[in-house]
Amino acid sequence: MVDVHCHLFPGIDDGPQTLAAAIGLARRAVAAGIVTSIVTPHILPRRYDNTLAGIRAAAAAFRGELDALNIPLAIGYAAEVRIGPEIIQLAEENTLPLLGVIEGYGIVLLEFPDSHVLPGSDKLAAWLLERRIRPMIAHPERNKEIMRDIEAIAPFVEMGCWLQLTAGSVAGVFGPRCRERSRQLLERGWVRVLASDAHDMPARMPELEPGRAAAEEIVGETESWRLVRERPAAIAATNAAFAAIA
Repeated sequence: MVDVHCHLFPGIDDGPQTLAAAIGLARRAVAAGIVTSIVTPHILPRRYDNTLAGIRAAAAAFRGELDALNIPLAIGYAAEVRIGPEIIQLAEENTLPLLGVIEGYGIVLLEFPDSHVLPGSDKLAAWLLERRIRPMIAHPERNKEIMRDIEAIAPFVEMGCWLQLTAGSVAGVFGPRCRERSRQLLERGWVRVLASDAHDMPARMPELEPGRAAAEEIVGETESWRLVRERPAAIAATNAAFAAIA
């Protein structure tokens, strides 16, 4: 399986704060059947001021640690980018970290605030799409406005944004409301991939299989595997980390 949203780099955001904890998460990912992780540190101005260059350096250092320990987890890098006007400058400077490139569109993992969908978010998403950057919206099922009204996310799907659910949401880890909203999004065929959004152990572990198994009951076995294997693997195959190695 391939995880396109997780926080594994030590000390760079609200993921693991030590190298030992980060290594523990990587070992857990391998044990859980994950072969590739695209690590996505937060870019959240004035809180996590990560940059493409800094994330790239963190990826190289972490990959070296895994290699030295013979941990067979391929590491890519991108970012979980909080929606806001700063994205415009990153896009114009070509420094917006991308998960990969699919069908001529760069894929950016876009995060909404937990509480609501900011006014104007649809206009920013449309601006990105016009520039061949496709937002993949992270964990919409955990956004309180979308939890209240599923139609709040509909305009984004209709314009061409992708949705990424947290695997734990589908499995019920985040409670019944998130699980129910996840089910409804899956039933509508709006979900592109599942990802772990791993941060720490034991609360936020890098696991996909429980979510995949729960999704199988909703969308069937074939589609459930597409959510954690085929589609995320296609994205990862074009991630900058692996393109650089090739």
